[in-house]
Amino acid sequence: MSNKELSRQIISLVGGESNVNSVFHCATRLRFKLKDRSKADKALLEKTAGVITVVESGGQFQVVIGNTVGQVYEQIVAETKLQDADSNAKDESSGDANFIGKAVDIISSIFSPMLGALAGAGLLKGLLALFISLKWMDAASGTYMILNAAADSVFYFLPIFLSITSARKFGANPFVSVAIAGALVYPSVVAAVGSPDPLTFVGIPIVLINYSSSVIPIILAVWVQSYVEKGFKKVIHESVRNILVPFLALVIVVPLTFLAFGPVGNMVSQGLASGYTSIYNLSPLLAGVIAGAFWQVFVIFGVHWGFVPIMLSNLTTLGSDTMIPMLAAAVLSQAGASFGVFLKSRNPQLKALAGSTTLPGLFGITEPIIYGVTLKLKKPFIYACIAGAIGGGIIGMGGAKAFAFALPGLLALPTYIGPEFMFVVIGITVAFVLAAGLVYVLGFQDQATETAGSEKAVSPTKEGETLIEKEIIESPLKGKVIPLESVTDEAFSTGAMGKGIAIEPSSGNLTSPVNGVITTVFPTGHAIGITSDDGTELLIHVGVNTVRLKGQFFKKHVVEGQQVVKGELLLEFDVEAIKAAGYLMTTPVIVTNSANYLDVLKTTEAEVQNQDYLLTVVV
Repeated sequence: MSNKELSRQIISLVGGESNVNSVFHCATRLRFKLKDRSKADKALLEKTAGVITVVESGGQFQVVIGNTVGQVYEQIVAETKLQDADSNAKDESSGDANFIGKAVDIISSIFSPMLGALAGAGLLKGLLALFISLKWMDAASGTYMILNAAADSVFYFLPIFLSITSARKFGANPFVSVAIAGALVYPSVVAAVGSPDPLTFVGIPIVLINYSSSVIPIILAVWVQSYVEKGFKKVIHESVRNILVPFLALVIVVPLTFLAFGPVGNMVSQGLASGYTSIYNLSPLLAGVIAGAFWQVFVIFGVHWGFVPIMLSNLTTLGSDTMIPMLAAAVLSQAGASFGVFLKSRNPQLKALAGSTTLPGLFGITEPIIYGVTLKLKKPFIYACIAGAIGGGIIGMGGAKAFAFALPGLLALPTYIGPEFMFVVIGITVAFVLAAGLVYVLGFQDQATETAGSEKAVSPTKEGETLIEKEIIESPLKGKVIPLESVTDEAFSTGAMGKGIAIEPSSGNLTSPVNGVITTVFPTGHAIGITSDDGTELLIHVGVNTVRLKGQFFKKHVVEGQQVVKGELLLEFDVEAIKAAGYLMTTPVIVTNSANYLDVLKTTEAEVQNQDYLLTVVV
């Protein structure tokens, strides 16, 4: 489906715009903070075309889209008011998250919006260093000066960038936050850092530190700013609030930052860098093995963001980082495993998916590979972790370093230029080739030899022909049969949700069309998901846009996880009352996993009764 259609589906399935506190995106995921998790339908989201998977981590409801996540996010912003919700909404769900979950949520919210700028600037810095070393460019030339300013500005003015994203996260005034950050890197303040003359504020001596490229001080400052503003907004009259609150925030927070938050934040940054260096120095080989083996596991759970401040602290305080090169082995091993699946699989769909996800994997985007290919097949993911451990060990043993921040991948190679560069090349090559080789030689359960899930297998007859097994789907309603293409909702009429048929019901008794289990019951009662005992996944959606009725005129008779048999009453609804409320009653009956089957055949009857023949799923 189009990005516009997909954005509408996602918002609907997370419980609607009113259920969203905030949403932002990183390289591959939409990250929602929901008011009520129970209103989101994770199972249906995971089956939606265009959604790779759904991950719940760090208090976030993360919808993994892949490389087009930016376009989907833009559509969400264009059609909703959620852009402002990200900075202003109260997070009602964060109280249930543990400390680690909250920390990961804060870090990811602050760093992920600027990840592209950091990675792009880091790549440019690496290329400039390469051009200078190869004497392709003169460091004194105007060309170098301009490009270097473009590359270095993101890192030099990093506190200003972080002030914007921190303000959005903590609900502070972003312009005041930028002013605070600007004070930290103000030219006269920077010049005073190396001055022998002491600097004081109302007689209190200030320990001046170079805050350019710093991370933690500005985050602490904006966090305190948010509380200062909230406190003064409660006591200052609205007639002068817009002037006095920013004034008081600047007067209080800027001095406090220089006196307290800055030095404390700088100590934390140095402590993180020193702590990591101590661990790394114990055994660079072991550090590389652990990073290469488990980095993608951290990605799965969304906790990899916790390492970003450490990487940036290393680059700021030490001038280089040894973690990023080791992670490149983990990234390239997943790309290699996907390439191995591409070479080995006989399933055209799986082969196409593996091939198309390998290329972005080479450049650092691995989530489509993980959720679409390797983790789904299990063994390739394990092989990739093994290959990543070996490649990471080689890189760690060689002491390779990154001299600028970049997404681990082939594009980041210029940022590793140095005496140990060849260890990076050898390590990522071993990781890619070994992962592909293990997948190809040791193999996996290829989906070409079985149907997905628990469906019946295809077996040859004595004559060598194919024995086609099938499952009959009974009608869940009484009414007029309508082609799916005639449904006014494009999500159904285009076939994006799967093949099927629609019914214009004449009565409000909805019965089970199969023997199976109820996988989804929408809180509003307007839609039910069922998985049959033979693995057919069905979605019955009563009416068009009836979710807006919020359960009015619907009475549920089943709950999620309940076993049902054909003909059992699942739902009652008032046909006439729903029509009188202005809603169409056209009810699609969709086989949501129809891509796993040879075909879905439909009844030729113009009208059906409950438990009449409706569909045939052909394996």
